[in-house]
Amino acid sequence: MAPRIKTRERIIQGSLELFNAQGERSVTTNHIAAHLGISPGNLYYYFRNKQAIIAELFVEYESRVDLFLRPPAGRALTVGDKTFYLEALLAAMWHYRFLHRDLEHLLEADPELAQRYRLFAQRCLVAAQGIYQGFVDADILLMDSAQIEALTLNSWIILTSWVRFLSTTRGEHLDISEAQLRRGIYQVLALESGFLSPAARPALQVLHDKLYVPLEQVL
Repeated sequence: MAPRIKTRERIIQGSLELFNAQGERSVTTNHIAAHLGISPGNLYYYFRNKQAIIAELFVEYESRVDLFLRPPAGRALTVGDKTFYLEALLAAMWHYRFLHRDLEHLLEADPELAQRYRLFAQRCLVAAQGIYQGFVDADILLMDSAQIEALTLNSWIILTSWVRFLSTTRGEHLDISEAQLRRGIYQVLALESGFLSPAARPALQVLHDKLYVPLEQVL
């Protein structure tokens, strides 16, 4: 018999489901309590407000990204690592897609979360530059330091704004599909196409084909 999920964890999981499906602004603590079949008072016993739930979900997301966004220890990067990073980003963004849907609003509503996010963004940018440098060292990408910096920033801008782009072009209250998010990851990969070494192109083409989603399926 599977162990019973604790109420606190049920609140976190149920909130994530509702936020992803309906958008955080459309969901209240009463909606969450009703969704879980508990009283609002029971929910407030664990979380003082909706912002506290969002902060907890961000900690989960932050920890997940911090875990994989780092170079491998003791070996050079490979084309297989590029697949790993992009698939891990896709999975994390899909699982916590509400965070990217209305990020500015979430950060304005919680100054502590905004500060935590700024530190998270700084770590991600430093880590991503290190990873891109690793691909250069492995002769997979041919770039100088200025190009690495620009590619890192452009990739970050795409990744953090893609869900919002979909929301504004398709409708604010429509949930997105994994295929639509996959196209956003493809856009990041497309930024690198002009920097690929000839030796790496055949293997990277396989990854291009795997991530590509026709635009008519996105908009």
